[in-house]
Amino acid sequence: MITQRFLSNGFSPRIQLTLLLLVAVAILVPVLNLALPADNPFHVPTYLVALFGKYLCYALLALALDLVWGYCGILSLGHGAFFSLGGYAMGMYLMRQIGSRGVYANPILPDFMVFLNYRELPWFWLGFDHFWFAALMVMAVPGLLAFVFGWFAFRSRVTGVYLSIITQAMTYALLLAFFRNDMGFGGNNGLTDFKDIVGFPVQAQTTRATLFALSALALALGVVVTAAIVGSKYGKLMIAVRDAEPRTRFLGWRPENVKLFAFTVSAVMAGIAGALYVPQVGIINPGEFAPANSIEVVVWTAVGGRGTIIGPIIGALLVNGAKSWFTGALPELWLFALGGLFIFVTLFLPKGILGLYDQWTGHRRRIRKQEPAPLPGAEVQPAE
Repeated sequence: MITQRFLSNGFSPRIQLTLLLLVAVAILVPVLNLALPADNPFHVPTYLVALFGKYLCYALLALALDLVWGYCGILSLGHGAFFSLGGYAMGMYLMRQIGSRGVYANPILPDFMVFLNYRELPWFWLGFDHFWFAALMVMAVPGLLAFVFGWFAFRSRVTGVYLSIITQAMTYALLLAFFRNDMGFGGNNGLTDFKDIVGFPVQAQTTRATLFALSALALALGVVVTAAIVGSKYGKLMIAVRDAEPRTRFLGWRPENVKLFAFTVSAVMAGIAGALYVPQVGIINPGEFAPANSIEVVVWTAVGGRGTIIGPIIGALLVNGAKSWFTGALPELWLFALGGLFIFVTLFLPKGILGLYDQWTGHRRRIRKQEPAPLPGAEVQPAE
């Protein structure tokens, strides 16, 4: 119903352009990688395909955060938890696909379980030998955690910095839990050494190109879903909760239900981003739960411009591109650069890059409207 209402109003030009670019990238980059020889100047190397695919997953994660922070006023410092849970769900499927090709050649148990003397496969690993089940868990596990967490937090009317702190506490608790070997998720080493995904070799050039295309299309779908929600009446209600929650409650609405809906949808989007991320980087470990990772997502969103849909995508791509360059050229300065960037944006670009652009174009538009129109028949005298 929300999507139908949104589509009846049409896409904004900015959303249309973004979707066209994402679809074009999803087609063009794999073609330049697979169809052109390596010595062709337009050839895109396979390592760049995987790197750009990772950036697109980060962009989807930033978009997920923007839905709750930019439009609902919920500053979550724990979205890395939902991203990681989606990644672990996909990693469990990929581990089950290894079978007897592992180091210990056990057809049922992953290598780390054999090493830790597991006698049988834990019950929560059952079903992950099927892709459809893993895909379902990618969405269900982060969504369920967000729903349960949000149910208690929002109905207790926890807001502001207190909510941000407990979201960070949640992801830190998961970090400590997944580090334990007896949790059954590989402990400190996590899940790695993947072989196949739906029958295709993970390391194959065609598989990497396909995963890149899927990441671009998933991001496009995320833009459509976010814009559909924001453009609906429910989206206007989210903005009302963000800007004046007591007044919204006084008018008879339940802000906790609005927040819970946005938080759950955002968690599902983050889980999908994590699931696409894992086969492209080849590993998932508890380090992904680190609170610093969730804070970095906030930086991406702030740099691009929260509450703009497209801004967080721009911020994620720019900041991660800069991170790749800095960590190669000046690795010891990257964290200082990231912190300085966040301080600069907070002080001088509170609306982010896209917000600054909108402000600049709006200012020019107002100036044009204030210019007096020439009288009919009057000739414009050239400046001397």
